[in-house]
Amino acid sequence: FFFKQKTAYEIYQCDWSSDVCSSDLYGKKSVDVFAPGVDIYSTVPDSKYKKENGTSMACPATAGAAAVLKSYFPQLSAKDIKKILEKTANKTAKNSLVNVPGAGMGKPEQKKFGELSKSGGYINLYEAVAYALKKYAK
Repeated sequence: FFFKQKTAYEIYQCDWSSDVCSSDLYGKKSVDVFAPGVDIYSTVPDSKYKKENGTSMACPATAGAAAVLKSYFPQLSAKDIKKILEKTANKTAKNSLVNVPGAGMGKPEQKKFGELSKSGGYINLYEAVAYALKKYAK
């Protein structure tokens, strides 16, 4: 997603305590929203399941949230869905200090979680649907 399109979505993973994972990038200009991406129960080859980590887990969570919105509100454009997911992102951890990726050896660098992405939070499907119901329901 390193190209500029209004509907492209830059998603990074966080763990269940909203910590940004050490392999991720961050920044208000490059990241739109965070999504859970640690210990996600996922399918693997040979019809098995396994807990996985990474943006490969965070992106499907976000795509699923977008799909729910699109299925209930088919009139929404990709741009509308992106705005809704950003607007309704859970910001309860925005002032929490988290270790940021790429901080060299020694004491890790810390920043407020809310400063690490454009939305300042992580996806919240419940709030996204509630917002869409108020704004777009007929």
